[in-house]
Amino acid sequence: MSIAGVVSDIRRDGKSADVAPEVYLPAAQTNLYPVRLSDLAVRTAGDPRRLLTAIQRQIWAIDKDQPVTNVRTMEEIISSSAAQRSFEALLLALFAAVAVGLAIIGIYGVLSYMVRQRTAELGMRVALGARPLDILRLVLQQASIMIAGGIALGLAGAYVLSRYLETLLFHVRRDDGGTYLGCVALLSAVSVLASLIPARRGARIDPIVALRYE
Repeated sequence: MSIAGVVSDIRRDGKSADVAPEVYLPAAQTNLYPVRLSDLAVRTAGDPRRLLTAIQRQIWAIDKDQPVTNVRTMEEIISSSAAQRSFEALLLALFAAVAVGLAIIGIYGVLSYMVRQRTAELGMRVALGARPLDILRLVLQQASIMIAGGIALGLAGAYVLSRYLETLLFHVRRDDGGTYLGCVALLSAVSVLASLIPARRGARIDPIVALRYE
C-alpha cells in the first residue's frame, strides 16, 4: 500500500470515546480489508431530504441493484449518538432542582421551628430594647451558619461528582471556578430568601405574647 496522506484524529464511537489509530483504504483496494457496506455523505445547501430521490437515481444509474438504506441527516445522527447522555444529564438537572427545592424547604422549616422554640427569648430581647432589625439580624446570622455549612458540604460533593459529569458533558472541567462560584451565589441567594420569612416573623414578635408563650 502507498500512503496518500495523513488526516486528523477522530473519535469513531462518539466524542467520549478514546482516539485510536485508524487507516483509511480506497474502495478499489478493499481486498485487504473487505467492506460489505459503505456510507455516503452528501452536503446540501437546503433540506437534504429533498435530494434523496435525486441521490438514489444517481446511485441506481451506476448500479441498479444497489440499495439505499438508513438515510439520516447529520442532526439526527448527532442527536441519536448523544441521546443517552442527554437523558442522563436531564435526570441530573431534575435531581439538582429537586435538591434545591428540598434545601429551601429544609431551611425554611428549621428556621421556623427555631423561631417558634425561641419565641420567649426573642420576646425578652424585644422587651429589653432589642429592635426588630436586631432580631432579624440574629435569626439571619444563625441561618448563615447553616447555609455556609451546607454550601461547604455541597462543594465537596460537587468536586467529587464532577468526574462523573466529565463523562456526560463535553468541555466540563473539575477546576471550573466560575461554575462553582455561580452555584454558590445562586444557592446563597435562594437560601437567604428562604430565611427571610421566619426571620421577619421573629422580628415582629409581640413581647407580651412572647413572654406568655410556652
